[in-house]
Amino acid sequence: MEYPFSEDAVARYDALAGAQGNGAVDAQTAQDMLLPTYLAAVGAGASIFGRQMLYRRLRRGRDADALSAGRQRVAALLADRAAFDRWTAALQPLRQARAEVTEAIFVPASADAGGVAADSPLPPVPRWPAFIWLLPLAFFASVAASFFWLPALVATTVLSMALMAVQVSHQARIQYWETVAEALQLQLYVHSRQADAPGARQAADLRSRLARGAAEAIPGVAEYANWLMQSNLKRYYRTRSLVRAHAAFLRESYVQVADLDADLALARHLAEQARWCWAEEGWEQEIQLQAVCHPLLAEAQALDLSLEGKSAFISGQNGIGKSTLLRTVGLNLLAARGFGICYAAQARVPNLPLFASMQNEDALADGESLYQSELRRAHELLALSRQPQRAVYIIDEIFRGTNHMESVAAAAAVLDDLAAHGTVLVSSHNVVLARLLEKSCVPLLVQKRGNGLVLTPGVLTETNGLALLAQSGFDPAIERRAREVYKSLTGRLLSA
Repeated sequence: MEYPFSEDAVARYDALAGAQGNGAVDAQTAQDMLLPTYLAAVGAGASIFGRQMLYRRLRRGRDADALSAGRQRVAALLADRAAFDRWTAALQPLRQARAEVTEAIFVPASADAGGVAADSPLPPVPRWPAFIWLLPLAFFASVAASFFWLPALVATTVLSMALMAVQVSHQARIQYWETVAEALQLQLYVHSRQADAPGARQAADLRSRLARGAAEAIPGVAEYANWLMQSNLKRYYRTRSLVRAHAAFLRESYVQVADLDADLALARHLAEQARWCWAEEGWEQEIQLQAVCHPLLAEAQALDLSLEGKSAFISGQNGIGKSTLLRTVGLNLLAARGFGICYAAQARVPNLPLFASMQNEDALADGESLYQSELRRAHELLALSRQPQRAVYIIDEIFRGTNHMESVAAAAAVLDDLAAHGTVLVSSHNVVLARLLEKSCVPLLVQKRGNGLVLTPGVLTETNGLALLAQSGFDPAIERRAREVYKSLTGRLLSA
């Protein structure tokens, strides 16, 4: 049975492996773009190794060379069903892992010793375990002596308690480490079975050195050996020393195995998709998506989006799917930079970081209102826009937490600034923003056409927010009064 892993465990390799990549997706963007749900879909059938690598690719992206190499490997798996089945069987043992291994072999990026980076996250093995054999020896000697000299039973009792104390003090650490050592053996086993892979022979040798002895695996015998001979304690320090000494090789082995498992998972995922394509890399202000759809919706409606040199202001009636559209574009851009694919008939997109602001909420426990939350996120996005590399910003209903006039004013200022440093896709019910942003944003209108949706140039003119008053059971007089106020306010804004 496959062991369940938390989201933190899946993210651990990315956290430890450093900042390589072309700009990491931050936590709010991951939440707004539903990355955990998407990752679970792509990684179905993968082990913790493959899921960690998929997470890494999705959060960090890859450069053009890495994307090209990955595309070739996945394409080869898709084209050769026999190879796909063979590798699926070869990697199956990885799913038996009960622990993730990166904490034992990858040094955190911030860790160093006197300015020199450490090679292993494991501390040196202390000296005293080398003399632990003296404790069982003394115990057996006292037992033998007690047959001839009764007071020796006191020493026997004390030594017995000492043996037990050592076991109790190390039990939790030993039990956890055994799961890590087993997972590393599974990694090395899969590595060693790739006969042509670099380091295959070394992987087989290291795996055998990490394995338990035959006697240690016999039920009943193992328990007595652990208590009387401290066998598990000796194995604990011996295997930790081995892992520490071979940390660099184990890191290379991990990447090789995890990459293969991730590629296999991606091939498995793509084989089940009705629509996808290899993404072409466009210039930094180009987004061309033909018949693009949302990868998490079973009956997703396809849309075309074409942007070049400008950002986009997206309007549409309530409930028509503007938020879903933004997530569709965002997820496809992330899939393109991480996996080299889009869920579209054709795609040409920039390989750039992406940041989102879609689900800002108040946090009363922290004393933060909705508007304060929105301001905090806008400040974060503006700070990110000052980085040397451009980015794509996806924003839904900016500044909902304040009054209409202040919302429009603040949104215009922030969005104009962001659009000067990257590509912005923003949706809003404040259609007056389209006029204020006309120099930086192309106005696009989401409309129903037949059974689907289309994006056309323009701004929403026929709103349905007030019509929903009547549909929701409000008195017609309330709807009429609301329309009078709306007409008056709109006239004043447009004439300003």
